[in-house]
Amino acid sequence: MQTTQELYSLYKEKMRKIADVKHATAVLQWDQETYLPQKGATFRGQQISTLSQIAHSLFNDDVLGATIKELHTREDLTIEEKRNVQLTLEDYEKNKKYTSEFVRRLAEQTNKTYHTWIESRKQNSFSVFEKDLKLLVDLKKQEADLLGYKEHPYDSLLNEYEKGATVILIDKTFADILPALEPIIHQILESPQPDNSFLTKYFPKQQQWDWSLYLLKKLQFDDSAGRQDLSEHPFSISFNPDDVRITTRIDENDFGNMTWSCIHEVGHALYEQGLPKEQYGLPLGEACSYSIHESQSRLWENHVGRSLQFWEHFYPQLQQKFENQLSSVNLLDFYKSINKVYPSLVRTEADEITYHLHVFIRYELEKKLIEGSLKATDIKEFWNEQYQKILKVKVTDDKQGCLQDVHWSHGSFGYFPTYSLGSFYAAQFFAAAKVQIKNLDEHLKTGNMQPLLQWLRLNIHIKGRMHTSEELCRTITGSGLDARHFIAHILDKYHTIYTLS
Repeated sequence: MQTTQELYSLYKEKMRKIADVKHATAVLQWDQETYLPQKGATFRGQQISTLSQIAHSLFNDDVLGATIKELHTREDLTIEEKRNVQLTLEDYEKNKKYTSEFVRRLAEQTNKTYHTWIESRKQNSFSVFEKDLKLLVDLKKQEADLLGYKEHPYDSLLNEYEKGATVILIDKTFADILPALEPIIHQILESPQPDNSFLTKYFPKQQQWDWSLYLLKKLQFDDSAGRQDLSEHPFSISFNPDDVRITTRIDENDFGNMTWSCIHEVGHALYEQGLPKEQYGLPLGEACSYSIHESQSRLWENHVGRSLQFWEHFYPQLQQKFENQLSSVNLLDFYKSINKVYPSLVRTEADEITYHLHVFIRYELEKKLIEGSLKATDIKEFWNEQYQKILKVKVTDDKQGCLQDVHWSHGSFGYFPTYSLGSFYAAQFFAAAKVQIKNLDEHLKTGNMQPLLQWLRLNIHIKGRMHTSEELCRTITGSGLDARHFIAHILDKYHTIYTLS
């Protein structure tokens, strides 16, 4: 009979082999979105599908299953080892629900849909995307049935990104937060608006790129353990804590398009670079959840990157970099302009208040798609109607409308609600950080990001999947998720920009 440590070593060996295959697949996916030549799409799809199938087969292995189940009965594991085994058993049993053939079909269709999405954006036509998106939605419906659910088919997909999330929970979250935001938005829109026209002057591509690299370094991104590239839609991806990639996009007539995308993605990257290397391939070497992941990107983007303290240090340097565009704009006007609240078309460029209206529209759309009350061919009409109804803006074209997000082409149905949940966690975490880190505002004013990063590393990054999102939140802040922290943040911040009662 094997000892517990012999079994655990075998388990680690097999899990790390699976991780190697998955991360090799991820490298191909990263290359697909950055450097892949157009003609390489078909073979790339085949390669990704093959590797996805191999990873699934390795994780379906009966010997691995028997090892995990035996370890689950052992009493002489450490707390961390027990948690790894427990989470792996859950993942293993879920993986067993998928057939190898379904995994391949899903990977092939996802790859095809991504390239169709790229082409549809080039042509600015949703009709180009419709057919492949419908096929992918059909597969995601099948996936929901494979995984199983109690109340709503969308629950099983939500659970993939936020464990325990359900339609009932997300419905309640939006039912609580949107009425609280409505009077704030109304007051703001009735107030005099900051002039942010200088943000749409001509900002040369190379200068923006150089500024982004400087900013990433100052935000403590380890460029010896990662890199930044350009892509159609900003994203982050990690192959291990020593190799984390992020991307951005640049609009020479919109300074905000790149800067806050970079700050957002570096929040994700810092999380991945902070995960424990010794847990590579195991659950404790992975992020807690997608909501917690988004809490990191939203915290850096909004609580740091859009704060007055941050720009007290960085704005003089930005003015030197873009003297022609910003030399006549004072710090306070710049700060107000980058926090201007107004209904807009594009989620990634939205202010941090109306942002949640964008997320809500996507959530409602996905829910209807998966339950079958909305067809893929009806997406454009539904999207345009909801933007007119909820945000009071007219969608001018498909590229800035229902083609703006990459998520559906990746098959990431169920992801969007984590942006709002992550924003609410971010506000709660940042409130705790301000209490627990001495002189945090002063550190930000001097451009010293290290104290905040170390606090996040100690309290969140190093924990991996040890806790659920709610458990982690209670550990850090003393209570579960409470969106009142987000409302308090909004009121505190925006009363200095607008006149709020």
